[in-house]
Amino acid sequence: MTLDEIAKELNVSTSTVSRALSGKGRIGEKTRNRILSFVEEQEQKEDRSREKQQRTHNLGVVFHDDIYTSGSFYFHDCLLGICEAAALRGYNVVVTVEKTNDITNLRKMVEEQEVDGMILTRGLDEDKALRYLLEHQFPTGITGTCNSKEVIQVDTDNELLTEDLVSVLIGQGFERFALVVEDLSFNVNRSRRNGFYKALIKNGIPESEQLYYTGALKVDFLDTIISDMIAKKVQCIVCGDDVISTWMMSRLQAGGYRVPKDIAIASLYNSSNLNCFSPSITAVSIPARQVGIRMGTQMIHCLEGEDYEQKTTMDYEILLRKSTKSI
Repeated sequence: MTLDEIAKELNVSTSTVSRALSGKGRIGEKTRNRILSFVEEQEQKEDRSREKQQRTHNLGVVFHDDIYTSGSFYFHDCLLGICEAAALRGYNVVVTVEKTNDITNLRKMVEEQEVDGMILTRGLDEDKALRYLLEHQFPTGITGTCNSKEVIQVDTDNELLTEDLVSVLIGQGFERFALVVEDLSFNVNRSRRNGFYKALIKNGIPESEQLYYTGALKVDFLDTIISDMIAKKVQCIVCGDDVISTWMMSRLQAGGYRVPKDIAIASLYNSSNLNCFSPSITAVSIPARQVGIRMGTQMIHCLEGEDYEQKTTMDYEILLRKSTKSI
C-alpha cells in the first residue's frame, strides 16, 4: 500500500504515516503503534495472497503399482472421496502410480511444483516415497498409518477390526482358521496379522493349530491351497480383502465345496461383490469413500493454514452373513 492509501484507511495525514514508518519526527506512541500494526497486518495479507497465487491447487495421489492387479474397490472409493473433497474447495487431483523402489513420478511432481500436497494410499514397512516427502518437508497425508506426526493420517484400526471379527467367529464356534493375506511389507497386512494373533490369545485358541498363507497369491494356486486347508481340517478362511475373498469363494464353489458346511469364509474388507455370492460373504465394512473425503478435507485445511486433525480413526462394522453361519 502507498502512504496515501494507509493514511486514508487510518484517517491520518500522509506525513504522520511517514513519520511513523521512518521513526523520525514527533508522533504520539499510540498513533505510531496503530500505524505500524496496520502496516504489518497488510503485509501479512499480501504475503498470504502471493502464496495463494503461487499454489497449483492440485493434490497429488500416489497408488502402489499393485493397483493394476489387486482390483480392490477400496482404492477406487477412496479416490472418489478425495476428489469430492477437492472439488468442494476448488482443488484438482493428480494421480500417479509408483513402484516400491521407484518414485520418479512423485519426485517430478514435487520438484516441478505440480502439486501443493501429496497423499499416499498405502503405508509400507520401508517407504521410500514417505521418506523423500518428509526430507523435503512437503505437505503429506496417508490413507493409512505411519510413525511420523508430521503426516496427516486417516485410517481404520485394522488390528482391532481383525481381532473383533475373529473373536466373533470364535464365538460362533470356529476354532481352526486359515489367515490369507498378501504382501507383509504393507502396514495394513501386518496389522491384520497382529489382530488375528490377539484374537486367538484372548480366546484361548492355540496359535500353532492355525494355517497362514502370505505373499503374492495366484489364482492358479488357489485350488492347491484349498485342498491343503480341507486336508488340515480348517473350519474358516479369513481373507485379507475383498479380492482374495472373491478368488477364494469362486474356487471353492468351482471345486464343489459347500460354504459354510464344508468350510466357512470371511473377509477383512467388504465390497459389493461379496454380497453377490450365494451364500453372501461375512465381511468388515470400512467407509472407504469417507476415508477419502476426510483425507482430502484435512489436507486442504492444512494447505490453507486452517485447523486440521493430524490423525483420524474411522469406524467400521462387522457384517455377519451366511458364509459363516454357526457350525
